[in-house]
Amino acid sequence: MAIRVLLVDDQPLLRTGFRMILEAEQDIAVVGEAGDGLQALDQVRALQPDVVLMDIRMPRMDGVEATRRITGPAKDGPAKVLVLTTFDLDEYVVEALRAGASGFLLKDAPAGELVQAIRVVAAGEAMLAPSITRRLLDKYAGKLPSGEEPVPDTLHQLTEREVEVLKLVARGLSNAEIAADLFVSETTVKTHVGHVLTKLGLRDRVQAAVYAYESGLVRPGSS
Repeated sequence: MAIRVLLVDDQPLLRTGFRMILEAEQDIAVVGEAGDGLQALDQVRALQPDVVLMDIRMPRMDGVEATRRITGPAKDGPAKVLVLTTFDLDEYVVEALRAGASGFLLKDAPAGELVQAIRVVAAGEAMLAPSITRRLLDKYAGKLPSGEEPVPDTLHQLTEREVEVLKLVARGLSNAEIAADLFVSETTVKTHVGHVLTKLGLRDRVQAAVYAYESGLVRPGSS
């Protein structure tokens, strides 16, 4: 079945451009559009999309609050949210990730990257491009812990290897890349990632990356 996508952006020309790109793919169907967060909520309930391509800055209700309502405990369907941001990275993106977004994408990303992001998010994975993630977190380094704060108690639940895996997830590495880095199988990495998410009460790899930075486990700019 085709991936059902809802386009949410207050600029009609951008929605048209995204629609043209996505409808050229046999496995993707654009089922609706919305010009603000309130319309998005109505459309999600009515159309039951798999993925919502969500702008951040919109009138009436912004993308952060809309994301929170779409993915929260009272959600009306299985929709995943992929956040759109400008080239200089919107200051609200971190809040959108905390609110439940499965990843983010630059508005000027190549068509192929947009299509791939839709497929990744629809499959239940997180869209964590290392270069974009690093730039985002470096940009807000001053708002993140200095590394001198005490380690959160929840972090002590992890084994030494799980901490290693969490650090690599925060750098944006895929399971295959983590497996190569740690000289273990990809299946083993998937198991470790699953344990990390369960122990820390996190939804996906995006939240794991944000947690790693917020807890001071990983510092912006570190390798």
